[in-house]
Amino acid sequence: MKQYKTGYTTGVFDLFHIGHLNILKKAKEHCDYLIVGVSTDELVMSYKNKKPVIPLEERIAIVGGIKYVDRVVQQTNRDKFSAWEQLRFDVMFVGDDWKGHQLFNEVERNFNHVGVDIVYFPYTKGVSSTLVKQKITL
Repeated sequence: MKQYKTGYTTGVFDLFHIGHLNILKKAKEHCDYLIVGVSTDELVMSYKNKKPVIPLEERIAIVGGIKYVDRVVQQTNRDKFSAWEQLRFDVMFVGDDWKGHQLFNEVERNFNHVGVDIVYFPYTKGVSSTLVKQKITL
């Protein structure tokens, strides 16, 4: 039996790469049921000021086609506590590049009050959608 019943993670998942697969695989190793929030184009524009290369519907289809993923939802805002109120997961999985970030310090405090854990996984070094885009334009 796995440590958690329901897990949750989020991302843009643009130009899907091994780092994306790593976090989904590691998350599923810790929970029976994995929900993945895929950021909408509007949300990405609001905080990255750029539109994803791959359209939302296709990113949802890609993530949903991964064997480690049980359910895909649209992430329309960055409010993780609101997501918990709707989805009632036991744990959230996040890349350790977010550890100590103001956004996740607040999330940790809020989740602590309702018994939700946050598990940080090592960030896959040397790969990101930004790096993939840079290599394509070289």
